Amino acid sequence: MTILAIDTSLGTSVAVVRDGVVAERSTADARSHAEHIGSFIAEVLAEANLSPKDVDTVVVGLGPGPFTGLRVGIAAGIAFAVGRGIPVAGISSHDAAARDRESCCVVTDVRRRELAWTTYRDGVRVAGPALTTESTLATDVDLAEFPEVRAAAISALDLARAASDRLARGDDLSRLTPLYLRAPDATPGSGPKRVSQ
Repeated sequence: MTILAIDTSLGTSVAVVRDGVVAERSTADARSHAEHIGSFIAEVLAEANLSPKDVDTVVVGLGPGPFTGLRVGIAAGIAFAVGRGIPVAGISSHDAAARDRESCCVVTDVRRRELAWTTYRDGVRVAGPALTTESTLATDVDLAEFPEVRAAAISALDLARAASDRLARGDDLSRLTPLYLRAPDATPGSGPKRVSQ
């Protein structure tokens, strides 16, 4: 199976994995996902000596993360998959950081002085994702039982491998709903605005 994986929950990371052949491009820049994602896809395919038609499955990271970043990565993954007529799978970005760990609490910065956390035991989610703050993390999570893993970046390569593990177990990864965790800033208006002349 050849997997193209995309994660934009923190920075932008794109990877392709096929029979041990791996290529990955990443940037920590959290504000220019759209500027990087297309060139990263082209670069990883070229490095792995593959073309888009060689890709069998697309995997996207669903977050948690900021609204705009997640939308860009998920939309790019869906567009690639639809264009090729292949399946797209979605998993929590935290699953990538928890891969190959026994018990842990993956923590990421979701801005506005908030953190997102998810606890795992043997790679399986126990609780979360949920929001907290730096000052309340230790009261929200038993960090003695689930040692903290503070992820500053999410690797698309780890995302591809985590998704591959879950697909092999028979998990349904067809749900592509982003994990925003907080209400949108924009709210519907209360009615038409009055116009004065």
